[in-house]
Amino acid sequence: MCLYLIPPWPAPVRRRAPGVAALAATLCGFAVCAGAQTPAPDAAPTLPVMTVTGAEPGSPAAPGTDALRQRIEQTAGSVGFIDNATLADRYQANLRDVLQDAPGVFTQSRYGQELRLSIRGSGIARAYHVRGIELLQDGIPTNLADGSGDFYEIDPMGLRVTEIYKGGNALGLGSSTLGGAVNFITPTARTALAPNIVQFSGGSFGSGQVSGQVSRVRGDLDFLLNATVTHADGWRAHERGDYRQFNANLGYRLGAAAETRFYLGAYDTRQRLPGTLSLADALADPRQAGAGVVAQDQARDMRVQRLANRTSLPWGGGRLDVDSWLIHTDMFHPIFQVLTTKGNTWGIAPRYTRAWQAGGMRNEVTLGARLYAGDYEALRFVNAGGAAGAPTLDSRQRALNQEAYLENRTFLTPQLALVAGLKALRHERRYDDRGLPGAGAPSSDAAIYSGLDPRVGLLWQPRPQLQVFANLTRSQDVPDFTDLTQTFGATSRFVPLAAQRAWTAEVGTRGSHGPLRWDLSYYRSQVRGELLQYSVDPAVPAATFNAGRTLHQGVELGATLELARNLLADHGGDRLVLQQIWNWSDFRFQGDAQHGNGAIPGLPRHLLRTTLGYRRADGFYVTPTLDWVPGGAWVDYANTLKTPGYALLGLKLGATLRDGLSFYVDLRNLTNRRYVADFAPVLDARAAPVKTFYPGTGRSLHAGMRYEF
Repeated sequence: MCLYLIPPWPAPVRRRAPGVAALAATLCGFAVCAGAQTPAPDAAPTLPVMTVTGAEPGSPAAPGTDALRQRIEQTAGSVGFIDNATLADRYQANLRDVLQDAPGVFTQSRYGQELRLSIRGSGIARAYHVRGIELLQDGIPTNLADGSGDFYEIDPMGLRVTEIYKGGNALGLGSSTLGGAVNFITPTARTALAPNIVQFSGGSFGSGQVSGQVSRVRGDLDFLLNATVTHADGWRAHERGDYRQFNANLGYRLGAAAETRFYLGAYDTRQRLPGTLSLADALADPRQAGAGVVAQDQARDMRVQRLANRTSLPWGGGRLDVDSWLIHTDMFHPIFQVLTTKGNTWGIAPRYTRAWQAGGMRNEVTLGARLYAGDYEALRFVNAGGAAGAPTLDSRQRALNQEAYLENRTFLTPQLALVAGLKALRHERRYDDRGLPGAGAPSSDAAIYSGLDPRVGLLWQPRPQLQVFANLTRSQDVPDFTDLTQTFGATSRFVPLAAQRAWTAEVGTRGSHGPLRWDLSYYRSQVRGELLQYSVDPAVPAATFNAGRTLHQGVELGATLELARNLLADHGGDRLVLQQIWNWSDFRFQGDAQHGNGAIPGLPRHLLRTTLGYRRADGFYVTPTLDWVPGGAWVDYANTLKTPGYALLGLKLGATLRDGLSFYVDLRNLTNRRYVADFAPVLDARAAPVKTFYPGTGRSLHAGMRYEF
């Protein structure tokens, strides 16, 4: 029960509408044997016990929200569940507005829709994009085949549910990275809140957003269209951003328990980059652009098209889901040079789930495989004022991934489940420098990564509103092409890095007692070969290296306490609810020859978020917020410079005007506090002036109106 994310008031009412190959062969044989058994009628109940009244909307390929919540609550480890219908009362500029209330998830905006996303220290030193976390939409990967990912393909306004699987708890989705996976689930016509939804918002720094959704059910056929257009001039100079995001899905029921569903996405991003500043400038004059950014017209323009399918059908006494996807990416990225990437990512992933009775105990198995690949043309040119000048690099990047995984849950008693799993992987990375006239001969390089990642855990539910869990997992993070192709001066060459490996132990509890709800976990990861980065020049992508032994440990706490009911009148229905998030993070080297036991720079040690929500039965609400980073984060590996701590005050208020029509006002950083939101780590801050900081956004106000009909 991920109760820390249950809002302090009821959510809107929903519309009720009608190597590896050998291991894979072994696992398939296991599944066939399991499928030959007949489930016993007196099978032990799954955890947790849940009572459902009425028919919940959903379909075989896209279950309803309650079914998704029940599924994730059976994880023997720390997870998060966000019903995105509860976020309609805020301005959603980027995914930080979706994820900021989730314990254990660190998000911080850099500019536009670009942000830092880290779970348990994943990508701690990566100053751009995402590392060590698999991003999925409707259970289907959106990352490129080399593991790198962007946020621009996920529309915050077009989500129904967000699932967070931390670390090895994502094995059931096929992920085995240190950070785990975040699954963004979009609505279908059978799960939409209303047939038609329109939302308008606007506010500070020339920001405006329009979002619309239309859905219909026609017998066995259903379809949904969702589009969002966002514009912002930006708080800083040279930060203008324009985003056009379109998602659609079409489902067809093949029978009472079978369905095929197609997903189509088109995303157009035009983002100018404000660059980084020195610490002094970030605090004294934060709205200026970084040095050289305007002259080079630095930007990141992305055009992405995505086509995916999930076909779900009963098979062998269980359920078989087959996912397939094709993503075309076209990037134009003028920075220190003009970088362009164009290519395709494709994949197929069957996944089989089944429950049966054996030896008087209930078993639930998940068996899956993934084959996915990518082929990209990566070019570089001299930056001629934001245009492509003379070519400096002509290369081709190819990635091929073969994976198989198994996770089995055995109920030793109706209250105690033993979970065991294993993932096998083989990843290939091939890089061809095709050479330029007069600039050297062509060359080819390759790296192959393989391994076995086991997992074992326990989930105990002594009473309906209490769960206790513990697990041990091995993870493996394979370098992406940003790590493998490093820049030295004006040239780029292949650097054969090792994969990052870690053993993570985790214990925790979640549940509720009276007015209190909680989710608490402690994790400890022993990491070998951690992929770390440092910035030599703020204009050049950072150099990546494998560290020796490092330690990641922390506490993730989310708690919700209902302080009072019926404050204004007996049976008035108003509520006052306090919600607290606390992340404690300790990431450090262990006996390193250069850094000793020093801290790894990048993330603050403490992060707290407090909200106090008051809501009346007629729909009026007001919620003050406090985001507090008490001590800042280390900037350099030498541990000589820290960013200042800060506290940000915010306020949300709104009301339901009539059925389906509501408005909100969202105020942020009310005291106009100057602070550092993010930065790229450096080796030693004493060696040279450090211009690596992204200043946080100043005071802002946004307002919006939403109509469901």
